[in-house]
Amino acid sequence: MKEDVFEIGGVALESRLFTGTGKYADDAVIPAVCEASGSEVVTVALRRVDLDAVSGNVMDYIPRHMRLLPNTSGARNAEEAVRIARLARAMGCGDWIKIEVISDSRYLLPDGYETCKATEVLAAEGFVVLPYVNADLYVARSLVSAGAAAVMPLGAPIGTNRGLKTREMVRILIEEIDVPVIVDAGIGRPSEACEAMEMGADACLVNTAIATAGDPVAMARAFGRAVRAGREAYLAGPGASRALAAASSPLTGFLGEG
Repeated sequence: MKEDVFEIGGVALESRLFTGTGKYADDAVIPAVCEASGSEVVTVALRRVDLDAVSGNVMDYIPRHMRLLPNTSGARNAEEAVRIARLARAMGCGDWIKIEVISDSRYLLPDGYETCKATEVLAAEGFVVLPYVNADLYVARSLVSAGAAAVMPLGAPIGTNRGLKTREMVRILIEEIDVPVIVDAGIGRPSEACEAMEMGADACLVNTAIATAGDPVAMARAFGRAVRAGREAYLAGPGASRALAAASSPLTGFLGEG
């Protein structure tokens, strides 16, 4: 089997699980979650970062070895997303940015048109842009043309823990898009992350399912294992499914019968 390299923006990553920093009852658990999950990339909403705070800053709990993926949560249009991204870089958060443009307050669905506009501007400025989008082939193609380093389709509406409801649409993106496909939002169980990886997704981003679990650290460990198992299964090449039963052992030659 050839070496399985996962690379984004010229950076090779060993873990295919991205984690987040929102919704924890106590941010102090974040370091243990990062360690248990094996994740190397963590996303943080810039609006939660207060560099002037004496204590209680979420950045204080992010392990230094983690690669920051600031997100533009709260942006309602491309202009706001671009401004947040530039601010994140100016604050020393690096060049990676997760674009979230959401003006719908009920379902929190991403605006593909505004996301594409923001991606084009930021990619031209040297950002490694990872846009959060609906699982739409045409939007994904437009994002790739705009310079996106990956596309991050939702599995279900954000924060719902409802699983891989967009399964067939995500499958199409995996088949048709040449940049990494990272399933983001809605995954609620390790088995669902494993399924996404078995389909051929390049990675999964999981926040709510870990942060709201009874034991976030144990759940983070479970997600880390599930993502690895799903990737290994995909690489192994699962056998074809059949409509009819097929014995795994020969049905002839029983007790000497020919």
